[in-house]
Amino acid sequence: MALHATSSASSRRSKRPSSPPPLPTREVILDTAERLFALRGVDGVAVRDLAREMNLTAPSLYNHFPSKQALYDAVLERGLQPIVQVIGASWHPGGLRPENVHQTVDHMLSHLASHPHLARLLQRALLEHSGSAHDLIARWMSPLYREGFAVIRESADVAGWEREELPHLALGLFGMVFAYFTNVTALATISPETDPFSPRALAIQRRFLEKAIFRLLGPQLAGDERRKHN
Repeated sequence: MALHATSSASSRRSKRPSSPPPLPTREVILDTAERLFALRGVDGVAVRDLAREMNLTAPSLYNHFPSKQALYDAVLERGLQPIVQVIGASWHPGGLRPENVHQTVDHMLSHLASHPHLARLLQRALLEHSGSAHDLIARWMSPLYREGFAVIRESADVAGWEREELPHLALGLFGMVFAYFTNVTALATISPETDPFSPRALAIQRRFLEKAIFRLLGPQLAGDERRKHN
């Protein structure tokens, strides 16, 4: 009898439902939203899609963010604010300094590598036709370009760029930094043995960006002197 009671108790314990998985943190929600928004665009992702991806109900997701727009805004803020801060901190009067360029490039690449969908999200957001997406991008891209202009304006004069070329120069620098991450598929085609997010590949990209920045914003050299530096 005692054996039967023990067996029954053990059976009841084994039939108890397992504890539910832990609820996703705010960072997990933002990571998931960043990935889906980058893949489909903000208008192509419903709240129920986001919730389903994390085994949540839509109402429980609203406990974290009151709307999809608020979630999109939070994703952009998390992605762009550190970049704006890094670019702003990199500006020092007196021209380019190697240590500042190195730190700026290192911080930006580290941030983009830790958020591998951010660059593609920005690219897609810039192509969105909705007014809300444009408003959000303008809010975050305006300070990014403003800080970028502050960084390059003085060096651009020394490098021989005309004033009206500065917007094109800023756009080109912006593209060089972000294009690596928006075109990882192309890189895999060009160099299939390369993992774009490996430490070695990221180190090569850092070196490339530092050289490119100095060649675009460094002092204009005469022909013979330029050959000595190449």
